[in-house]
Amino acid sequence: MSLSFLYLAFVRILQLIRLFGRDNGELAVEVVMLRHEVAVLRRQVARPVLRPSDRAILAGLSRLVSRARRGRFFVQPETLLRWHRDLVCRRWTYPHRSGRPSVPVGTVGIVLQLARENFTWGYRRIHGELAMMGIRLAPSSVWSILRRHNIDPMPGRTGLSWAEFLRSQASSMLGCDFFTVDTVLLRRLYVLFFIEIDTRRVYVMGITANPVGAWVVQQARNVTMALAGRACLARFLVRDRDTKFTASFDEVFRSEQIRIIRTPVRAPRANAIAERFVGTISRECLDRMLVFNRCHLELVLREYVDHYNTHRPHRSLDQVSPLSVLLPVTPTSCPGARHLRRSDRLGGLIHEYKLAA
Repeated sequence: MSLSFLYLAFVRILQLIRLFGRDNGELAVEVVMLRHEVAVLRRQVARPVLRPSDRAILAGLSRLVSRARRGRFFVQPETLLRWHRDLVCRRWTYPHRSGRPSVPVGTVGIVLQLARENFTWGYRRIHGELAMMGIRLAPSSVWSILRRHNIDPMPGRTGLSWAEFLRSQASSMLGCDFFTVDTVLLRRLYVLFFIEIDTRRVYVMGITANPVGAWVVQQARNVTMALAGRACLARFLVRDRDTKFTASFDEVFRSEQIRIIRTPVRAPRANAIAERFVGTISRECLDRMLVFNRCHLELVLREYVDHYNTHRPHRSLDQVSPLSVLLPVTPTSCPGARHLRRSDRLGGLIHEYKLAA
């Protein structure tokens, strides 16, 4: 800034010396031309942008002009006073203010995450959790952060959402449903399956062309025996209002202390996990092949369900399969295509990939 001011001052002094050496006639013509140019520029520019060095030059030159002539310039006395007030403000503005230091952005993010994931925690409880993690922060700072982000600092901010309730109950919930497959000879087969809500593991219990009540009840007994070895026993079974699910079907599960939850009428999203499996198996398998008979369908479903449970990744499970959710995945660094190994299922309809050791 100082070098720019000195340069401009030197240029203007040379221009003044040159003007003093000219005759008055040429100087008068040049002054009239410059005044007209300034008038034209004022019509085009509402407010000129001046640098600090420009302001210093104009302020100094204005002192060499009489008061009567100062009104012709856009730099007025009020402008000089405002420039001086701005200069004083910048002079006495300290870069470091005294007082409590600001909370780091990372700490603010931790406070907000604790508040959103624990709706019953107040600012004191959040402060205690931060202290357990070694984060030193005053309780009043936690209160201010929550208020600044429109979160109530007191406990009981909101109720339990439906999604949070389902996640907490998923380990004890089952879903079941039918889907149909039409063979080459246009014979319709009904497939009854059950799915675990938390692990997404699928059990295909039976295939029949006549899903009568006795057959459905027998499949209910079979699935209760298959689920007997689970670490966490099921407590709820979600099903739709299909008439194939008889009272005897429900009684089999009630005898195992499993409560039946019937979905509302025409509400497929109430049993969304089962409906999603029907869509998945249709898109990836059944819609891409012809089924000849029941035996053929049993082979196809056995092969696909094994792929679904042991290999197919699921977004809800952090991209792992239902049966490998507890198995750690060893990360690899910069694998090449030569390490890739492919295995085919269902005659090459589905591919599974692994990296060779």
